[in-house]
Amino acid sequence: MDLEVGVKMVGRVEEYIIKRIEDEKAVHMALIDPEKVTPELAALLSREIEASGSSAIMIGGTTLASVELLNDITRAVKSSVKIPVILFPNNVTGISGYADAIWFMSLLNSADPYFIFGAQTLAAPIIKRLGLEAIPLGYIIVGEGGAAGVIGKACPIPYNKPELAAAHALAAQFLGMRFIYLEAGSGASRPVPPEMIKMTRETVDVKIIVGGGIKTGAHAERAIKAGADIVVTGTALENSGIEKVRAKVAEIIEGMRRGAKNKFKGV
Repeated sequence: MDLEVGVKMVGRVEEYIIKRIEDEKAVHMALIDPEKVTPELAALLSREIEASGSSAIMIGGTTLASVELLNDITRAVKSSVKIPVILFPNNVTGISGYADAIWFMSLLNSADPYFIFGAQTLAAPIIKRLGLEAIPLGYIIVGEGGAAGVIGKACPIPYNKPELAAAHALAAQFLGMRFIYLEAGSGASRPVPPEMIKMTRETVDVKIIVGGGIKTGAHAERAIKAGADIVVTGTALENSGIEKVRAKVAEIIEGMRRGAKNKFKGV
């Protein structure tokens, strides 16, 4: 009997992300928290974000518990843009059939098995039934950790221990995860250190996402220069106000482009 070994089930959205990274060296994704916007505001924000050059819109919140609210926001965003809408779930309540894909996440440094594999077991049948594209993601909380660290019962990796982040990331790669997310926490006072990104990049072959505390183009530039493939911003956009969102996204993306020109050339 012939067996196919090592075949990756890569979907349309994941293929799109990889292609954008190949073409642009690094891409930006915006994160919208359903608990902080109305459907009308979410639609308006999404159009501004897309017009500024973002590659995808992520939807999720740390304490989100209402599937109805998530559906309303996701439906509004999906109807307003052409770029992919990807769910960034905090729990099984973070699943909506109106999105294009979902980050199928495991919080690798949680002290609670529920966030490592329990919630995923409950979510998998729902995701399959809805026909969502599941993109495997190893989620690693570092530094302050923010609300995500508290809710997920994480043991945040200290900023000065980059080797621990790299080891977690390598374990995720060996487990078959195709993306690694280094998360400093929403609104963190300090983003993930470039040294940690660089060591992780030197250790793994999969794509690296960095989020939390990235408030300026300079922050984004340093993250990409150190080896990140995707930068995610959420709080920085929320704090900008709708009239300044396009300018803020443009600032972040311009910083990323500068970083891409010098990618892997030090931190």
